[in-house]
Amino acid sequence: MRKLVFVVIAAALVGGGFTVYNWSSREAGSAAGAPGAGGGAQAAAARPGGGRGFRPPMTVDTATVSRAALSEYVTVVGNLIGAATVLVVPKVNGRLESIAVRLADPVRKGQRLAKVEDLEIAQQVKQAQASFEVAGASVRQREADLKFAETHLDRSRSLFERQLMPKQSLDDADARYQAAAAQVDLARAQYSQARARLEELEITLANTEIVSPVDGFVGRRFLDPGAFASQNSPIVSVVDISYVRLVANLVEKDIKRVTPGVPGVVEVDAFPGERFDGHVSRVAPVFDPATRTAEMEIEVPNPGFRLKPGMYARVRLTVAERLEALTVPSAAVVFVDGQRGVFVPTENNVARFVPVEFGLQDDARAEVLRGIDEQATVIATGAAALKDGDRYVLATQGDGPSGSPARAGRGRGDRPPGDRPSGGAPPRQGTPQGR
Repeated sequence: MRKLVFVVIAAALVGGGFTVYNWSSREAGSAAGAPGAGGGAQAAAARPGGGRGFRPPMTVDTATVSRAALSEYVTVVGNLIGAATVLVVPKVNGRLESIAVRLADPVRKGQRLAKVEDLEIAQQVKQAQASFEVAGASVRQREADLKFAETHLDRSRSLFERQLMPKQSLDDADARYQAAAAQVDLARAQYSQARARLEELEITLANTEIVSPVDGFVGRRFLDPGAFASQNSPIVSVVDISYVRLVANLVEKDIKRVTPGVPGVVEVDAFPGERFDGHVSRVAPVFDPATRTAEMEIEVPNPGFRLKPGMYARVRLTVAERLEALTVPSAAVVFVDGQRGVFVPTENNVARFVPVEFGLQDDARAEVLRGIDEQATVIATGAAALKDGDRYVLATQGDGPSGSPARAGRGRGDRPPGDRPSGGAPPRQGTPQGR
């Protein structure tokens, strides 16, 4: 019986204590909302967000709307290729007699790279030379016959005019002259044919020496001396890297902003921190239907031959520039209800959203076209976490000893660390005071 009475009394005391605490909390809330205690302004301050639920004040930084130079960029990636890459193949078939270069050797245009055996072609050149000489002698002989026939025709004509020769003899002399002239034409044609054949074989003989078509470096060597070379088997590849080309794909939304001549800065992993200047040289007039991209080339001068074909590179193209743009920090740009804008501070530390029309934007700043004036103050750091009507605390205000921002307010019963009784433990959160 005593145990039952004790349990009932204890339950009554606990219930009474919580009732007193809850009543005290309601009383404090009523007092805060009373006209004598500050009215609706203090109540609104105690309910950040306009009664949408408790949101602690956000710590933010502000910035000033100012003018600055601003550029807009398009960044793409791709592979480097040489200015020209040529697979050197022989113009004549044959066994390779020698190869004069190795991998990575520098070569000049016209420099000898390899030699094909030329014994058979050299003999054909000698035969053609002899035929050419025979044709020349034949021409001279036919020209002599023509000269004789012409003299005989002139004599016959003179005799006929003096009536010392019949008409038939004159006609015979004229026919022999015409035949001699035809023989001269034939001999001259044969002479031209022999000369063409000789020149053809001389070119073929010269082609047994394989030369570089461009300045550059030996990129690969495919054959060794003794191998049989044909027009389908390359011997070496020569790459010109006096400048390199970055081949990249351009998406549809950027095609109107990237045109030939647009400057760009190229970076490669082989040289971290270094930048190489280039420009857009050409953009394909068609899109690949599979990727919806257009191929473009960026030319990059390479005087030191440091950039190599095959390197993976990134390029940042400058597609627009403003020297005196009205700008805000990019961190200040927010989306609220589908609108882009910024938060501006008010006197009672409440963030107010202002719609703004923006122009160019990079990683650091965004251009303001209309919606806010120069020298206005906007919330920058922390703006992305705010909502319209939220309270905020500036990071530069109320810093405590530890460097963290001071709390916006203290609840009933909270004490500063220095106000606690010595030796006493802090009260637990939610424990009724005055129990």
